[in-house]
Amino acid sequence: MPQLDTSMWLTMILSMFLVLFIIFQLKISKHNFYHNPELMMTKMPKQDTPWETKWTKIYLPLLLPL
Repeated sequence: MPQLDTSMWLTMILSMFLVLFIIFQLKISKHNFYHNPELMMTKMPKQDTPWETKWTKIYLPLLLPL
């Protein structure tokens, strides 16, 4: 039974990592990223509610005369 030759394994593994690194770098370099993202101030639309236009007075039970 022949002996398994493992002398080239380190070279193969290192070359595989190198090739994978290069492939991923090439894939990532094709993406377009925004260089300077800025926050946009969004305005909330003002909703006209019926109680904003009317004058209302709230009576609390503790403030009522006895």
